[in-house]
Amino acid sequence: MRVRRIAVMIDGGFFLRRLPKLVPAHHRTTPEQVAETARHLCKRHVQRLSGIAEDDNDGRWLDQVYRLFYYDARPYDGISHHPLLNRRVEFAKSETAIFRDRLFQELRSKRKFALRLGHVTKESDWRLNARLTKPLLKIRQWLDRIESTLLQGAAAPTLTEPESRELQKLLEVWRTLDDGDAQLGLRQKGVDMRIGLDIASMTLKQQADTIVLVTGDSDFAPAAKLARREGVEFILDPLWQGVTDELNEHVDGIISVFPKPTNPQH
Repeated sequence: MRVRRIAVMIDGGFFLRRLPKLVPAHHRTTPEQVAETARHLCKRHVQRLSGIAEDDNDGRWLDQVYRLFYYDARPYDGISHHPLLNRRVEFAKSETAIFRDRLFQELRSKRKFALRLGHVTKESDWRLNARLTKPLLKIRQWLDRIESTLLQGAAAPTLTEPESRELQKLLEVWRTLDDGDAQLGLRQKGVDMRIGLDIASMTLKQQADTIVLVTGDSDFAPAAKLARREGVEFILDPLWQGVTDELNEHVDGIISVFPKPTNPQH
């Protein structure tokens, strides 16, 4: 049997966003389960490419692997004051940060896995959820009426029934605000760059003859084009998400090994 040199590269942020649509909850609830699901994803790709049976339990598929890469960013560890909850938020102690740190530890312990971690920076202060934009703009239309009511008191004209219902709807939006409706302006940096550099490095050093990239980001089209030009087979797994024509043009195949979800585009 031909020995392959296969590299599987997982865009971690994309992978975690797609998981709820692809696998049952009992395969993604804990960091240990998510790490094992990532390993299973890699295993299925390698087995398919190398012709090893799916029920092979001897670990022979790893002999076909150059490296398994997982790309993500270290959780933001800053401190800020939440404008809706009116309390201090220590991001390093959040459930998301703790989950990611444990996931990274699990992946480090798995054979042939390599972590490539970028970082998260604060680019702006707290921002309200986009769903609040329309109610905010509507409330602006009521400013004159509110000001008139405050100035005239009991002498102010009463609201009509349609006006009263509309105002009640707008007020209800603000009564139901929760902590998720305000988000700190964070941005992930260094992840895409690491993916691109690794593709170029493995290609030019001839360390892998096949690269499987798990992502839906079209920004990697130039890197995929370079790899193919140098003779590397380049496979894309968008986890059943649609991809752009540009990215589709520069890969040798689009293959998702997880079962197809009911609504793959969402």
